[in-house]
Amino acid sequence: METAAAMTEESTHRDASTQWENLHLNDHSYTRDTAHATSHDQATQFPEQKDLYTELLCNDRECLAYTGLPLRAFEALATELTPGCGSFPLHPKDQLLLTLMKLRLNLLQDDIAKRFRVSQALVSRIFSHWLEHMEVKLRGYMPWMGREAIQATMPQCFKDNFPKTTCIIDCSETPLQRAHNLDSRGESYSHYYGENTVKYLVAIAPCGLIMFISPAYGGRCSDKFISTHSGFLEYLRPGDEVMADRGFLIQDLLHERKVKLVMPAFTKRGLPLSEEDTTSTRRIANVRVHVERVIRRLKNYKILKHRVPINLTPKYSSILRVCGCLCNLRGDIIQEDK
Repeated sequence: METAAAMTEESTHRDASTQWENLHLNDHSYTRDTAHATSHDQATQFPEQKDLYTELLCNDRECLAYTGLPLRAFEALATELTPGCGSFPLHPKDQLLLTLMKLRLNLLQDDIAKRFRVSQALVSRIFSHWLEHMEVKLRGYMPWMGREAIQATMPQCFKDNFPKTTCIIDCSETPLQRAHNLDSRGESYSHYYGENTVKYLVAIAPCGLIMFISPAYGGRCSDKFISTHSGFLEYLRPGDEVMADRGFLIQDLLHERKVKLVMPAFTKRGLPLSEEDTTSTRRIANVRVHVERVIRRLKNYKILKHRVPINLTPKYSSILRVCGCLCNLRGDIIQEDK
């Protein structure tokens, strides 16, 4: 099966469930050929000015608004990512700021170009380069935690009722621009939302750390399909416990791996749940809500919330992974309640 990252203009319709027509939009050109001459970009530069990061990132509040990160985290990230950042006519911290502003605020390319006083072509090149650079460098910020680490960081709300939980999973969707090609349109149509979407799976540890984000798939794909083909199952070991909502019909897949699925009880023939099932379902809901909170934090990066242009879909899986790593830099979400 194909994922959104593998879509190209030459893609033809097959019986895969995740293909889109790769159209080029004038306002979003992140998939264009980046082999432009540097001299052309320099010719379109505005008069020399002060680096923008020094003006915008004066405190934590402003840094969180523009980048989604505290100021200290931004500085640490800039130090780590500066080597290999590319030879662009912008300060490395401005290059990072430009990329994070696109992810956090999903500004139009023309808007970003005016703010940084550079050409739109250069904005596109910097974003594409830094997205790839960050995906490689930040990989360690989304680890699959071992059992000892999970137990050591497990909040009390899990220890009381679900002490063997390995991860909590859920799927989320983002609206997608409707393709002109009817086949492509059908493959991304979500019956749940009644529109074309991009769909992906998120797995978090009990402490709230994002451990896995799947590639992006068309909204037509089921939760079971994504669980099977995203590579998520490869991380599970015999004896693990996975918590999920009722929509994840993956019990047979987990049983093969000797993994237990914890999920709310189903009603039978319209009959009310037993007292035991009602209590169990309530307890699951009380802790499963944390994966929904993590997804809300993930969508603070508005590029994951706003409608996705067709031509951005080849990079959307990379965007998901980078935004997941950036969320983890802010700390465990459940600790905010303490």
